[in-house]
Amino acid sequence: MAEKLNSILNNYVAEGTATKDKLPGAAFVVVNKDGPIYRGSAGRTRLSSDSPHFTPSSITWIASMTKLLTATTIMHLVEHRPDLVTLDTDLRPLVPELANLQIITGFKAPESDGGEGEPILVPNTRPITLRHLLTHTSGFGVDIADPDLIRWSKYVGRKADQNSLSCTLEGWTTPLKFAPGDGWYYGSGPDWAGLVLERLTGKRLGEYMEEFLFRPLGVRDTGFFVNRLLPEGGKDREERYVPVAERDAESGEWREGTVPFPAEPPCESGGGGLYSSAVDYGKVMQMLLGALAGEESGVVGGELVREMFSPQLVEKQRDWLRAIIWAYGSGAELPQGSPVDFGIGGLLNTADVEGKRRKGSVMWSGAGNARWWIDPETGIGAALFVNAAPYGDPTVLKMYDELERTVYGELLPAWQASK
Repeated sequence: MAEKLNSILNNYVAEGTATKDKLPGAAFVVVNKDGPIYRGSAGRTRLSSDSPHFTPSSITWIASMTKLLTATTIMHLVEHRPDLVTLDTDLRPLVPELANLQIITGFKAPESDGGEGEPILVPNTRPITLRHLLTHTSGFGVDIADPDLIRWSKYVGRKADQNSLSCTLEGWTTPLKFAPGDGWYYGSGPDWAGLVLERLTGKRLGEYMEEFLFRPLGVRDTGFFVNRLLPEGGKDREERYVPVAERDAESGEWREGTVPFPAEPPCESGGGGLYSSAVDYGKVMQMLLGALAGEESGVVGGELVREMFSPQLVEKQRDWLRAIIWAYGSGAELPQGSPVDFGIGGLLNTADVEGKRRKGSVMWSGAGNARWWIDPETGIGAALFVNAAPYGDPTVLKMYDELERTVYGELLPAWQASK
């Protein structure tokens, strides 16, 4: 299998300076509960042809791949401190900012002088829970992507540095799109879940992750502050850090871009703020697979990990989910229209995908096109690390499909024979 996966990675990365239909670099890991089955990489960390090699230990901004690690951390809190909170505790009495949220239901007609129509806001009278926040059923959206929240932001006079990318409480504080539980909508729920943890424990999200997730698993190169992981000007940063590459829409070639989050975020974004490596991410996936198999890791027990990998939505919420994920590319590795649900931390396919993952697998991705899946039925997980924008790059998706089909083409026959 390793030879075939290596060949795919090498086929999709650029050898010289011409990068159209190619990638600067990539790393791919496959794990089971006992450890890595495969670690490989190809290409380089930067655009120049003499850049350091991209390796499984190269560090990138992982954007929304952060959500799995945040969900795992929250499950540790729920398991070990049920006196503080459960998945279904009403958080409004514990976090006043959540209690004060309103629901946006529309806009009044614009005034005749051309002024913006006033937003129509009604009180939220329903509980908001960690389950809501982690499954995107709380009503939160993303203020820079949702038309209603963009219009609301303009009306109330929010500045450009006050949106969700600012990693501030103010940036994440927006009206809800619907009453908690009434739909599914991708939003800042995991960011709020991280803030809830901080309010309840007195520890910052990254500090709690380090103590109860990273250190027990030997995760050494993951954190919210890239300048602390890899100080600027240091040799380690030059060799291991992978800047964002942006593909030019006209030429198809790459240019160096920037991470849209601040290097020193005021709040640590549980939805998208982490930097990590394929090696580190594989260690977390290995622990989750072990917990699903009944092994004790000391991090999160099997009961709560199985809850993470269980469908969480009712039919109305699934209707919202199906209407969104293929429109925005979030389910690109699944056949359009596949039966899906949402777990705690990722999208769940509820039917086998021919030649690929089995039913009950959970997956998600990040703005830099990195992607992961965990398949409890076959006991494997995998993650592709790239750092390329914009989201939904067709070259990445094609490579990812080939990698996954190769993994299952090599491993599935042996798994089926063992059943």
